[in-house]
Amino acid sequence: MALFLIILMIAIIGADQAVKYWAATDLKPTGSMDFISVNGKKLVDLTYLENNGAIFGSMKGQRWFLIGFTSLVIIIGFVVLFKYMKRSKVLALAITLFLAGGIGNLIDRVRLSYVIDMFEFKFMNFAIFNVADISVTIAFVLLIIYAFFIDPKIEKANKIQPDTANKGGKK
Repeated sequence: MALFLIILMIAIIGADQAVKYWAATDLKPTGSMDFISVNGKKLVDLTYLENNGAIFGSMKGQRWFLIGFTSLVIIIGFVVLFKYMKRSKVLALAITLFLAGGIGNLIDRVRLSYVIDMFEFKFMNFAIFNVADISVTIAFVLLIIYAFFIDPKIEKANKIQPDTANKGGKK
């Protein structure tokens, strides 16, 4: 399982950085282009954006805080991953996806001082995002599934059963 998670993390970070490189070199000059349309209705565009903030553009200009905070969260994430990797495959996958997305955006913040975003929903008002953000979002959904549906079953299975050796009441 550990090897799979390492390969997955590297693949997501690689895909994130490759798409961002493409966006910076090919999309930036045009600014925006159609990506997914159905019956002439735009659903998703590719729009180049340099985000110097955090989620939904919050915390603009807080580069060093965001680098420090993200680095701390990533370190804690690795500690949690190594501690709980064997507890649940879903939990391990969620933490891996979270780490991959965090590392992908951290690379941008350190290297460029902003994060490159490019996916824009046209059918709804939503923030422009990137592959790393998708990874973090999937991780969040998996963590919710784990917390509400999987962890309670694990906790129930791990509860100490009453001592059945003393059925007769003798001590």
